Amino acid sequence: MYLLALDNRNARRNGDGAFRIDRSGQRLRKWTLLPSGPASAELLRIAALVCCGARFAPGLGEGVSTLCPGSGEVLRIGYRIARHGPQDRSEHRATMVGSTLRVEDQGAGLTFWNAPRDLPLPDGTQPYRAAMGTGNTIQFSVALGPELHAHDGTDDFEFTEPDFRASRYASLFDPSARVTDPVELLERLRYRAVRCGRLPAKQTLETLCSLFAAHLAIDTGLWQEKAWDPRGAWSDLRRWQQRAALPALDLTRHMMDAFPKSAAPLEMPGVLLLDRPDRYCTPGRLPVWAAMMDRMFPQVQVLATLPARAIESLPGGLRRRHLALPEPPTPVLARRATGRPRLARGSVLLIDIDGRLPNLALMKLSGHFKAQGRKVVLDREEALYHGVDEVYASCVFSRASSQRRVERLRELYGDTLVIGGSGVDLALRLPPEIEERPADYTLYPELQDRAMGFLTRGCPLRCPFCLVPRKEGGVRLAEDLDSLLQGRRKLILLDDNILAHPRAGDLLEQMAQRDLAVNFTQTLDLRMLDAETTAILKRVACSNTRFTRRVFHFSLNGVSGLSRLRKNYARFGFGPADNVELVCMYGFDTTLRQDVERFRFIRSLPGAYVFVQEYQPVLDAGPPPRVELFDDQADELIDQLLQITYTQNMKSMERYYGWLSRAYARQFGRLHQALVNTLFRYNHRDKKGHYMATLAGTRPSS
Repeated sequence: MYLLALDNRNARRNGDGAFRIDRSGQRLRKWTLLPSGPASAELLRIAALVCCGARFAPGLGEGVSTLCPGSGEVLRIGYRIARHGPQDRSEHRATMVGSTLRVEDQGAGLTFWNAPRDLPLPDGTQPYRAAMGTGNTIQFSVALGPELHAHDGTDDFEFTEPDFRASRYASLFDPSARVTDPVELLERLRYRAVRCGRLPAKQTLETLCSLFAAHLAIDTGLWQEKAWDPRGAWSDLRRWQQRAALPALDLTRHMMDAFPKSAAPLEMPGVLLLDRPDRYCTPGRLPVWAAMMDRMFPQVQVLATLPARAIESLPGGLRRRHLALPEPPTPVLARRATGRPRLARGSVLLIDIDGRLPNLALMKLSGHFKAQGRKVVLDREEALYHGVDEVYASCVFSRASSQRRVERLRELYGDTLVIGGSGVDLALRLPPEIEERPADYTLYPELQDRAMGFLTRGCPLRCPFCLVPRKEGGVRLAEDLDSLLQGRRKLILLDDNILAHPRAGDLLEQMAQRDLAVNFTQTLDLRMLDAETTAILKRVACSNTRFTRRVFHFSLNGVSGLSRLRKNYARFGFGPADNVELVCMYGFDTTLRQDVERFRFIRSLPGAYVFVQEYQPVLDAGPPPRVELFDDQADELIDQLLQITYTQNMKSMERYYGWLSRAYARQFGRLHQALVNTLFRYNHRDKKGHYMATLAGTRPSS
C-alpha cells in the first residue's frame, strides 16, 4: 500500500484540511518531509489511524482522543490509497481506492467505523470498505514516535494479543509505548538464518549486517557466525548506535511478520510514518541514517516530520526519490448485460456441484448425449446460463454448502433440472443403457491418461457412518478392466471395498500382470488382507491420484483389532522410505483417548503416516452416537497427542488439532495453550491473538 491523499474534517489542530502526496504520472514521491510541529504530528497520527484501520484503532489507546475536537463531535478522515497485489487486492480489483474513517468521541470512549462514501472521492477513485480481518499483511504500514523505548524480554512475538496490529503505531500516540525488543529479534534472526539456513532470514540478516556496518559503523563481522551472541553484540553497541538501529530493527520485524512467504521481505511495499526521526541520531548523522533506511527498505514510502535545518541536511537525491505506483488491475472480460451467457440451442448442460474428483455419472451422460449429436457443456457449482433446455447436475455430498448450491440451481432452472447423486438421492440411478456405456473422458481433460471407475460396487459391512450399504447393497462386480481402461494404463479405482469381493485376488492379479498403476482412492481394508492377497497387492503399482509416487492407502476408523492390523501390515515389509497413508475419521464415535491410541499405533508402523478427515453426515442418516470426547485426563492426552508427529502430511493433523481445540473450548470454557501454540507455530501466526480472544471462535469478538 501507498498513501496518496488525506482529507480531514473536525481535526483538533488541522480543522478541515486536505493533504496530497506529490506524484508524477505513475510515480510517487518516496520521501515526503513535513515541517516539525503539532499540526504535522497530528497529520501523521491521522495517517496512522487510516493505516491501522477501524478494527484495530481502539488498541491505540487514549492518545487518539487528542485528535478529536471534543465530546459529541465526529472526526472524519477521507483517504486515498494505492493497493498492491496480491497482498492488498486480487488482480482484478481496483488499484486506486478511497474511503472514510469516522471517529466519534462520546465522552465514554471512542467509536470507529468505515464509511466508504462519507466524503467526496476524487474522480477515478473507487470507494471501498477496508476489510483487514485479523490479518497482518493488508495495508502494511508502521509508525514511530520521536522517543523510542524497546521491550526487554516482554515483547509479544507470538501474536497473543488480538489488537497486535495497533502495536505498529502505538509509539506515535503514547510516548511510553514499547517497540521491538532488538535482542529477541536478533536472536530469532540468528536461529532462522544461521542455525536453520532459511532464505528470507539469511537475506534479511545479510542486509542488516551490510548496511549497519556501512552507515552506523557497527562491527557485524560475527553476526552471521554460529558463535555470534546477539545479546552481547547489542550491549557492546554505543548508545547512539542502538538508537539509530532500533527503528530499522522495528520495521524489519514487522515486515518479516507481514510477509512471511516472501524471499526478500524488506523489499516489499508499505508506508512508514516517522515523527522527528532526527531524534534517533545526532544532527550530523541524520543524512547517513536516512540513506541507510532508504537502501534497507527500497519500496517503502516514508512520511516524516523534521525541523527545517534537518530537512535541508538530507541529500537531494534522496528527497527526489520516487516509487512506481502499482499497475492497474487486469481487465475482466465483460459479460452480457444479464451477466449470464447463452448456450447454443439443443445443448445439454452438465453441472458438477461439489466433486473433488471428475464425476463418473456426468461422464457417462456426456457420452450418451454426444452419441446423439448433441453439444455438451460442463460447468461447476452454481452455473448460470440462458436458453438451457436440459440440465443434469450431480451432488456428491450432503453438507450445507452443497445443499445451498442445489437450492440455488432449483430456483434457476426449475423443472428443466434433473439432479442426482449421493448428496440428494440414494435411490436415483442412471438408466441401464447410460450406465453401461463407456465414460466420456473428454469431459474432464485434466484426467489426461488416467482411467477412472468401478470394478466392484457395494460392501458387506454395515458401518453406521457410511451410506454405501444403503445405496449400493452387498459387494458385486460392476465392470471389467478393458471397458474401464479404454486403453489406458493408469487407473483411479472408486471401488467401495474391492477386497470384500470373493474374486478380489483375481482382480488384483489382473492389475499386476498388466503392470497397471492403480490409485485405490477409497482406501483398502487391511482387515481383509491375507498372506495370498498381500503378496499380489505388493506387485501392483499402488499410486497417488496424480501418479507421481508409489502410495498405499488403507483405512483405520476404530481401535478394535489393532494387533491383527499390525500383523497384516507386517506382511508387506514396509520400511521408513515407503509411503503408506492410513485414513482416519474423527468426530463420529471415537473419544480423544481412542484417537490418541490410533495415532500412536500408526506412528509405530514403519513407513506409515495419517490422513485425518472429519465425519460428515450422510443423507437420511441419524445423528452420530453420543460419546464423551474428553475424560478427566483430557489435558494429559492432548499433551501426548502433540508428541505424536509424522514425517509427512502434518497439515492434515492440523485440521484435527483445530477441531479438537474448538471442542475443548466449548466443553471447558478455556483453551489448551499448548494445542493453540502448535496450531499457530508456523501458519497464520498473526491470527493467534484473535483466536485466543474469541476462545477458538466459540465466542464473539469484543
